[in-house]
Amino acid sequence: MKEIKNYDLAAYRFYSALDIKSLPLNSWDLYATFFDKVCQNNKDIFLLKNLSLNNKWCYAEKFEEELLQNEHVILVTDPQLRIVHATGNILNMNGYKPEEILGKKPKMFQGADTCKETSRSIGIAVKNRQSFEAVIVNYRKDGSTYKCWIKGEPVLNKSGEVVNFIAYEKEVA
Repeated sequence: MKEIKNYDLAAYRFYSALDIKSLPLNSWDLYATFFDKVCQNNKDIFLLKNLSLNNKWCYAEKFEEELLQNEHVILVTDPQLRIVHATGNILNMNGYKPEEILGKKPKMFQGADTCKETSRSIGIAVKNRQSFEAVIVNYRKDGSTYKCWIKGEPVLNKSGEVVNFIAYEKEVA
């Protein structure tokens, strides 16, 4: 299985350098979307692992499980809650491209129909550097609402300092 991971990473690096957005043959159109998704997921895992290494996370990485198996959006913030990374699949959930939300705070997804009490309890957990899990009404880029399951937790470095927060998210019914 490790050989496949190495192949996937090598293929990702090769095709990324070519800036290919889809496969050239019409008969492959059904597979191009999947190919693009695989490339994006591999890129996100690579970037998350680099973020983990650069910030010296003392954290059990579960990026592959959360992104590939559970298809969760992964959002990482700095200690001041500014978004430093969002996986590419956030576009499908709320219409924002990752680069559009970098540097902004997750509150940008909230609005009039967002439960103030749920938002407040998440804020308290973050302030106290505690894990949390909640379902909250968020807003898409087009202004429509969706219910978002969020599981968030602080990420400590090897010195025990909070260096990031990580949230796993998914739209729920």
